[in-house]
Amino acid sequence: MIKAIIGTKGTGKTKRLIEMVNSAVDAEKGHIVCLEYGDGLKYDISSQVRLINILDYNIKGFDAFCGFIKGLLACNYDISSIFVDGMLKITGNDLEKLGEVLADLNATAGDVVITVLVSADLQNVPESVKKYMI
Repeated sequence: MIKAIIGTKGTGKTKRLIEMVNSAVDAEKGHIVCLEYGDGLKYDISSQVRLINILDYNIKGFDAFCGFIKGLLACNYDISSIFVDGMLKITGNDLEKLGEVLADLNATAGDVVITVLVSADLQNVPESVKKYMI
């Protein structure tokens, strides 16, 4: 299942993500993974969460990101949630392509909840992305 938190810079998306990640540690039995662009969350996220700085893996673009997520899912069947901070920093700003990637990941994820943060003006976001908005 895909969930998207959408808003412009400064609207509290990352704070909301931190709360969701830390709450998931207590509520879920599976492994929690958090992907970020950089290392700004390392002091805010519980040490029980697998925090991955996407820059360490040279992931750029939609195809590389999608492959990385699918690789995580393929190698660890115990993942229950994946959180992604800075989605457009990782993949690029093509919101139409983002809708396609989210649909692909939604079909692949199964019971895993993938929550992505999209920093964009809601008026510019296509319906293919908005349908995942929480």
